[in-house]
Amino acid sequence: MASGREILHKMKEKVQEKVGLGSTAESGKGKSKASKNIKHGYHLVEGKSLHPMEDYVVAEFKHVGDSELGLFAIFDGHLSQVIPDYLKSHLFDNILNEPDFWIEPENAIRKGYRITDQDILEKAVDLGQGGSTAVTAILINGQKLVIANVGDSRAVICKNSEAKQLSVDHEPTTEKESIENRGGFVSNFPGDVARVDGQLAVARAFGDKSLKEHLSSEPDVTVEIIDDDTELLILASDGLWKVMTNQEAIDAIRNVKDAWSAAKLLTDEAVKRNSTDDISCIVVTF
Repeated sequence: MASGREILHKMKEKVQEKVGLGSTAESGKGKSKASKNIKHGYHLVEGKSLHPMEDYVVAEFKHVGDSELGLFAIFDGHLSQVIPDYLKSHLFDNILNEPDFWIEPENAIRKGYRITDQDILEKAVDLGQGGSTAVTAILINGQKLVIANVGDSRAVICKNSEAKQLSVDHEPTTEKESIENRGGFVSNFPGDVARVDGQLAVARAFGDKSLKEHLSSEPDVTVEIIDDDTELLILASDGLWKVMTNQEAIDAIRNVKDAWSAAKLLTDEAVKRNSTDDISCIVVTF
């Protein structure tokens, strides 16, 4: 006869199977208390590279005074688990601690990004020399969405069935002039992607102390008003966008009602399309 502990263990395994949890995947879901129509779900899958998972996610609704904030982020580390984990713990706090957040959230976000990057660089002895991209979304009272990003994780919104990219892919080739003005260079070797100083495949990132003179951590910030035409929002790391266009991602999940199922469907599709990178995806439905 099975012991109580064995029964509990088997129950846990079944739950993990059902929702896709396990050693190589992480999942979750939640919903707004202020707006019952707004829900989120996320799913992460470890890539086929030789390093441990370097994607970290924030997805939560948080009450601040009389307001509700939806806080969503994907942090895609490179040469580091420590820095995306640090961003997960500190970036939103630094943004929300800015005194002008409620008046000028875009400025508060820029300041929060700047302060967080300075902290990471000052703590490089402890945090290491790696770095991380970031895409963040702050949903204010279900009505105003503020997107910011550094690097190539991406935010895409769907309105009237059409995909609209809200973030900017910070590629070395598109920022070649500013990198060279800082004294760096962009390599473009045959068979490889463009890289800052022959090393990093993104032009903006947190951390990367050894490259920081030639790299920016200044985010691009976009504001989008949530209206009756808004259907859903996708945040995802480049493990998804390397193999899917914005519209393909939207079309794949437009008719999926459950946000978590939509996020999992996208990660599964990216794996089917032979994405070898870590893949993380958050879907917010409106």
